[in-house]
Amino acid sequence: MTGTLFADVTGEGNRTLVLLHGFAGSHRVWESVRRALPSGLRVIAYDLPGHASSLNLPGAGRAKATARAVIDDLEMRGIARCHMAGHSFGGAVAVLAAHLAPHAVASLALVAPGGFGREIAGDLMMARAQASNDNEIAIAVQGMFGPHCTVSSESVAEAIALNAVAGQRQKLVEMAAMIVRHGEQGAFPASMLEALTMPVHLAWGSLDAVLPLRQASAAPESFRLHRLDGAGHMLPEERPEAVAAIIAESLCDA
Repeated sequence: MTGTLFADVTGEGNRTLVLLHGFAGSHRVWESVRRALPSGLRVIAYDLPGHASSLNLPGAGRAKATARAVIDDLEMRGIARCHMAGHSFGGAVAVLAAHLAPHAVASLALVAPGGFGREIAGDLMMARAQASNDNEIAIAVQGMFGPHCTVSSESVAEAIALNAVAGQRQKLVEMAAMIVRHGEQGAFPASMLEALTMPVHLAWGSLDAVLPLRQASAAPESFRLHRLDGAGHMLPEERPEAVAAIIAESLCDA
């Protein structure tokens, strides 16, 4: 890999929690979650390749390459073992990181993760990618949250700020076309999910407009499912306290 992933590091402790955002996000989507996490954690929230301060790094839109980049960065930091939480595309990245380096991942908290089924609302993702002004961005963000979910002004402001990064809009279009092909996303083989031996917690909103809740049925019985009624896809921003509590449970199980 060429270049270094941007990481926002907060907190101190003998346990490290890695946070991986979803498509069209950045480390900032975890702000409210981080404030609700238990103390005694070193938290590393990345900007994944193709996003924000990691815009021009290789691997953008490719979950396996992104997972490898995260693993390499953690090794460079001297972190031999960590806990991971990933949202949407970041959830798929977390699964692959745990598959590639199971010795390095103590627990997983997967928040509406990609890869649990072929179905995906690619039209909503492309609308978010192609949004070119503040009004279009606000409408696209609402689509990603879902029609029955409230979008905060802060979430819209963060999306507008992300799009203000030079080259970000075109990169989002490229990534959306890579993640969704012929109207579908890639899906993990059942055997790959079943091979994960660390504690895995799975959070899903009942009104998810991007990745439907029924995809959780593809999870092994060993995964603990947390159904968040009335919530949409953007759980770190919609239900930060609930997501933080689920992450805390995954830490306790490890």
